[in-house]
Amino acid sequence: MEAGPIHIVNDSLPVTEANEIYRKLEERAIEESNDLNHRVAHCRKCRRGEFLPTVGSGHPLADIFLLKYQPRYLEVTEGVAFYGRSGMAMLKSMERLGVNPLIVYGTNLVKCHDVDAVEGEKNCPVFWLEEFQITQPRLMVIMGRQTMDVVNRDRIAGMRKLVWNPGTLQEFTAFCKALVTPDIDGALDEEHAKSDFWRAFRNLGDWFRDEPPY
Repeated sequence: MEAGPIHIVNDSLPVTEANEIYRKLEERAIEESNDLNHRVAHCRKCRRGEFLPTVGSGHPLADIFLLKYQPRYLEVTEGVAFYGRSGMAMLKSMERLGVNPLIVYGTNLVKCHDVDAVEGEKNCPVFWLEEFQITQPRLMVIMGRQTMDVVNRDRIAGMRKLVWNPGTLQEFTAFCKALVTPDIDGALDEEHAKSDFWRAFRNLGDWFRDEPPY
């Protein structure tokens, strides 16, 4: 699939000028993401084991922001969110829905696999909030009730409280909607859980088709 335009700044501008503005915004987002990833990779706020934290992956100015709770083994070994089974499941799901994966960014709320949940939920949310501010998505997919509860607890000014209603689009900020789904990692090995996840996630396709490309 070809990548469509993302976050066009002003459709009244000449194409070349709009492209140049977007290029500069993208360069700044890449620089900010690299700086953030460096800080995540070297974070020692929690008492963790030998595994390093995972960093986010995807487009630096993504239209769609995927957030799940915590990395699994293959993500930890590579240090990258959505590497392995969850990433393949996302790619196949988006392909089925006709969603361009090049406009997606994915990350974990808790960055380490082997930290105490209380510590992780205390120290990690600042990172996904910064990722959200860098990417400026139009849709946020929040995977799992535990993830949603932490998002609600640590939301900043302008973010609305979300309710557990999988598959229903909700207002999250003035410029971004939210789609709550079951946890993708918990839906990989059990057919009923897999069906529940797909039933909620497939509404991403309706949103994608209905959204204007700017």
